[in-house]
Amino acid sequence: MTHAAPVILDIAGTRLTAADRQRLGHPLTGGIILFARNWESRAQLDALCAEIKRVRGDLLICVDHEGGRVQRFRTDGFTHLPPMRALGELWMHDGKGGPGSGAMRATNAASAAGYVLAAELRACGVDLSFTPVLDLDHGDSAVIGDRAFARDSRVVSLLAKSLMHGLLRAGMSNCGKHFPGHGFVKADSHTDIPVDRRSLKAILADDAAPYGWLNTTLDSVMPAHVIYPKVDARPAGFSSRWLNDILRHQLGFGGAIFSDDLSMAGARQIDGREVTYTEAAVAALEAGCDLVLLCNQSLDGGVAVDALLDGLAEAKLKARWQPREASEMRRLALLPHSPALPWDDLMCSPEYIHALELLP
Repeated sequence: MTHAAPVILDIAGTRLTAADRQRLGHPLTGGIILFARNWESRAQLDALCAEIKRVRGDLLICVDHEGGRVQRFRTDGFTHLPPMRALGELWMHDGKGGPGSGAMRATNAASAAGYVLAAELRACGVDLSFTPVLDLDHGDSAVIGDRAFARDSRVVSLLAKSLMHGLLRAGMSNCGKHFPGHGFVKADSHTDIPVDRRSLKAILADDAAPYGWLNTTLDSVMPAHVIYPKVDARPAGFSSRWLNDILRHQLGFGGAIFSDDLSMAGARQIDGREVTYTEAAVAALEAGCDLVLLCNQSLDGGVAVDALLDGLAEAKLKARWQPREASEMRRLALLPHSPALPWDDLMCSPEYIHALELLP
């Protein structure tokens, strides 16, 4: 029987409880996403990640750690990474250099930022950060804002590629988000259901362009909980048109696709009706997602997490969802394939010290 472990879940505290271990050991669990509430210190994070791997060595330990305001670990030696907009601004200023020197400095700084980001996380046992943000800065989206590199899709693509090169040097995979673009809409999909009424042609020529240009570099992609009604009535993360026809076939992406958090407002309604987490997960997986995230549902005892795991198991038995071997292979491919540099060794590594000096 084909096996897949598509669920990425969370935990409430800084250590695993017996219930956490049971959920992480569930055959449908493929990983965990950490938040600031799961952090006390580097030693504690290191111990937590080791404990997670003892439950199952193949679990993918993830975090949203982009820099700027989206950085979960900020103390006990972690570098305060700049928002990605700082790299876009560096690109635009040649200073006393010749034309284009700002762009060259910015790409180098982006690689340095990626290396610092990934090396610090991996030294504490974290496998993957959901970065880079490929959304364009249209100036109206508060939820994206300075998380975006720039307005120009070409600048975004080259800075993202440079950042991903830094991640790769530290042995970390990447995740481009939020396909096909969240930067144009004002509404925040955490609390609303944003609608982008542009044509497919307009979106592909602008916001979605980085996904085609980076199809040899991206390891994974996270779609937006945004509805693009001129393309599909469903949010992109629940749309086979967006994920299979456009992202995979038209834009040539072959890596893993994560749903964004299924507890966000933008994921709670599909085809005009409110859905359960199980219904949302099945819809995302059947539309072409390989993995589904359910965040912040462990805080009240994890009833919703258990319901999702039970619901997906039942959906599998009743053939409402068919696990795909390719999805499991894509998940496993995101795990690091090289040993991490321990923290104390990292701190005196010439490559790390040099990268710190290059950060804007």
